[in-house]
Amino acid sequence: MNFRSAKLLAFPLLAIVLGCRAEPAKTPESSAPIPTRPKLAGTLQIALRDRTGDAQKVKVGERASEWKVSETAIIVIDMWDDHFCKCAAQRVGVMAPKMNAALTAARDHGVQIIHAPSGTVDLYADTPYRKRVQQAPATKPPFDVSNWCNRDEKREPELPLDVSKSGCDDPITGAVVRKYTRQHPGVEMIGYDGVSDSGTEIYSFLKAQGIKNVAVMGVHTNMCILGRPFGIRQLVKLGFNVVLVRDLTDVLYDPRESPFVSHNRGTELVVEHIERYWCPSIVSEQLTKVVPGTAGPR
Repeated sequence: MNFRSAKLLAFPLLAIVLGCRAEPAKTPESSAPIPTRPKLAGTLQIALRDRTGDAQKVKVGERASEWKVSETAIIVIDMWDDHFCKCAAQRVGVMAPKMNAALTAARDHGVQIIHAPSGTVDLYADTPYRKRVQQAPATKPPFDVSNWCNRDEKREPELPLDVSKSGCDDPITGAVVRKYTRQHPGVEMIGYDGVSDSGTEIYSFLKAQGIKNVAVMGVHTNMCILGRPFGIRQLVKLGFNVVLVRDLTDVLYDPRESPFVSHNRGTELVVEHIERYWCPSIVSEQLTKVVPGTAGPR
């Protein structure tokens, strides 16, 4: 044996004598579980506005309710970066910073945020927000939640707005084609947020997170807010406590169509429809603060 061979053998022998050993292989980050939000103390006090009665005499009521932040989620629906209807896109741009501020405050209290920019989720495939939802254990819903949830004729009449042409209120409507590519950049994804546009995925994620209460915001109130597989109709049928955030939503409606009211009044009409036939509404401020003393020891 020459000196070179003896030297090579000496190193492993020295490692044994000194008790040294090679470090175990590190688990690739891609296979490590994505952290989920901690369940924090805190209670949201919200005022639920709803409507009862028949068409001739509708009664508007408001009742107080308390939601634990650990059991509450917000779903942001279709806040895209662009739209074929330029007036609609402009209103989303105005809404985005207000929504982002409300989400930031709710998130900081421990509320789960789920972004659902339909049709653009592949863009977020490599993000922790996407993987966080995907890693949730699959929970079978009581019925199929993979498709659009159409109007339930036994539960609700026709919506109060005629959008049979397109609903766009641009003076001259362009081609009805896809313009969006992602969620509006003014609505940030951060922290323990999740992203999905799948009804089955979102249902499993809500169950895994122990969510009982869901606040829905985004666009458009008379379309995706109601009909998406993770929209108001579906969530109510699944048994969640659901509210519409009425100051952070908007309809797609052209005042040149029936009932020939302003765009703002059109949004109010659909909010009123939802309050009467589906779920209460709240204002976003109620998601931004908790009852004093409920968030932990003084």
